[in-house]
Amino acid sequence: MIVEADPESTSVGRGGFPDAAGDVTLDASIMDHRGQCGAVACLEKTLHPISVARAVMERTQHVLLVGEKARDFATQIGFPKTGLLTPNARKAWKAWKANNPKWRSFSTDISNHDTIGMLAIDKQGNLSGACTTSGWAFKIPGRVGDSPIIGAGLYVDNEIGAATATGTGEEVIKICGSFLVVELMRQGYSPQRACEEAVSRIKKRNPGNPELFVGFIAINKSGEHGAFATKTGFEYALYQHGQNRLIPGLF
Repeated sequence: MIVEADPESTSVGRGGFPDAAGDVTLDASIMDHRGQCGAVACLEKTLHPISVARAVMERTQHVLLVGEKARDFATQIGFPKTGLLTPNARKAWKAWKANNPKWRSFSTDISNHDTIGMLAIDKQGNLSGACTTSGWAFKIPGRVGDSPIIGAGLYVDNEIGAATATGTGEEVIKICGSFLVVELMRQGYSPQRACEEAVSRIKKRNPGNPELFVGFIAINKSGEHGAFATKTGFEYALYQHGQNRLIPGLF
């Protein structure tokens, strides 16, 4: 929620870059140790999509709500409509549009897309996770990435472990990425090795693509953690024993 409300974050929440039409649309999902989950996709005018996703999980029998009707649900349960397009995001969109005169042909720009993915284990050893994003900058209107899709951008199995993803969501969806990482841990892989194998499968599907970026983080039931990405520059934060550490992800 802190990052969602940060206007300086250009890939999540309030500060997120808009789609090709200039609309900020948000995706989020959440999953707990009981296997319960909730998600929203293509959600507009909502400061905290992760909170709406949690409401879907806790207050409905559904998993995923999308678009205008997801916004209607948020209104019904008390989430106010909030304008999200910041001056910085508007400026970036106008600059992109000026350089893409045929933007209605839906050319895209992957120079700015990222996700806040979080995994947690409590003192009882119970796992949970969440992720939230504004998605691919200047995406085709209506595009939904992996973040709100349970099993792609996020998956939690309280017997085994949890995983979440960032980067080009389309490639994560194609391999059911986070579910794959957890299933590999079920087979005995460490969190690190499981992330490495998932990235390897994506790279195998995309030979010779230096622009491709996908990263995973994972944690198992014992609290072991790991991360791996297709490119350098990927980092993840670890809070443990009262301390925060920023850890370079391998690639």
